[in-house]
Amino acid sequence: MRTMQDWLDSYSQDHRNPTNQVFHWFCVPPIVWSVIALLWTIPVPASFARPGAWSVLVMVLAFYWYWKRSHRLALGLLLAFALLGVFTNLLYYRLGAATLCYVAIAVFVVAWIGQFIGHQYEGRRPSFLTDLSYLLIGPAWLMAKLLRKLGFKQIT
Repeated sequence: MRTMQDWLDSYSQDHRNPTNQVFHWFCVPPIVWSVIALLWTIPVPASFARPGAWSVLVMVLAFYWYWKRSHRLALGLLLAFALLGVFTNLLYYRLGAATLCYVAIAVFVVAWIGQFIGHQYEGRRPSFLTDLSYLLIGPAWLMAKLLRKLGFKQIT
């Protein structure tokens, strides 16, 4: 099994251009939120669970994937997931499922356009086109950078 450091190092090889890195800071978090929000709008039988159950399930599965590779990074991402989940829950009850879904789709499309523009500056294709696991690495890569800026030396 590849270590988280292996994943991050590989991802870094495809993300050296400073302009592309800026695009990632502005696009990856909204993409993560939009996926959470879209999953939040999938109906759940009231007798089974609350709205957002599918989203929480996916966040738990992603957390488990991260946890197996890096406990510290997983905890940072868990905090981010929790904040995004609370934010999404508030929007769900204020906007309703349909409006939240449309907003999430718009954010998703715009943010992915930004990602592809960033990769034009990079001159390389996005990493996930070679391995879908890199869709999980993008948020981890940014969290690792953030944790290092906050003074955490050992991330993985």
